[in-house]
Amino acid sequence: MTASNQEVSLGMPQLPAPAYPADVLARLEADAKEVIARYPGSRSALLPLLHLVQSEEGFVSRTGMAFCADQLGLTTAEVTAVATFYTMYRRRPSGDYQVGVCTNTLCAVMGGDAIFDRLKDHLGVGNDETTEDGKVTLEHIECNAACDFAPVVMVNWEFFDNQTPESATRLVDDLIAGRTVEPTRGAPLCTYKETARILAGFPDRRPGAVEASGGAGAASLVGLKLAKGEGPSPARVVGPRGETPGDAQPRDTEPGAAPHDPSPTEHLSSHDAPQKTSASDPEHPAGPAAEEGE
Repeated sequence: MTASNQEVSLGMPQLPAPAYPADVLARLEADAKEVIARYPGSRSALLPLLHLVQSEEGFVSRTGMAFCADQLGLTTAEVTAVATFYTMYRRRPSGDYQVGVCTNTLCAVMGGDAIFDRLKDHLGVGNDETTEDGKVTLEHIECNAACDFAPVVMVNWEFFDNQTPESATRLVDDLIAGRTVEPTRGAPLCTYKETARILAGFPDRRPGAVEASGGAGAASLVGLKLAKGEGPSPARVVGPRGETPGDAQPRDTEPGAAPHDPSPTEHLSSHDAPQKTSASDPEHPAGPAAEEGE
């Protein structure tokens, strides 16, 4: 066993992190000064500074964490605690394209698990691993609030909606081959390092990127309109007493009539407004049992 391996196995302290080259350090210090100036308290700049050092190396290295600590007057332990908490910060070298497959419940049952398994076999890597050419890092990711487009794959945090194992395979093949890849919505694709610099708060230089980033997708807007009663309700979405999303009252109620007031003993569904305790709890002093005894 070598001395360095023995240190690791015994949990002994690591050697100090290597320094950035002088030219890199000068550039990062200038960028860090600009970031820190945006905040009334320098500690608040830690998250964007972590993105900044990630844009330099493609991950948050020990050198990057030491840099952040030095710029903000923090300990490396404080910086490490933050860098290891948020999953958007990589802790080891990664590919030009971070390919994340959502495997949370809805995406999983819609095919996310099948996509993830196909990509692992196709790329020859496991979760959180990078292809030998350094192009693609594959990982399963948590919900990205795009359930209405499930199953979703993200590349450097840009959306690729309604994917299948076949379409996802073509996607990673195009990334590896250097072919142009267009997200299904949102800004044009860029490398992971470029994405990290944008997340650090620096201008997005991609043509049309800012305009493309705004607004919700069509499926999200349809659901919103239905919820607000601004569109036709699907016939299959009917509540237990005939009500549908957006209805102010059940369908069997005449216009202008007072809404139906269920009796305390009537079965309620999840669509009904909550009752007072006295109306729903038979054991409550003012509940149905008390009324029967009067």
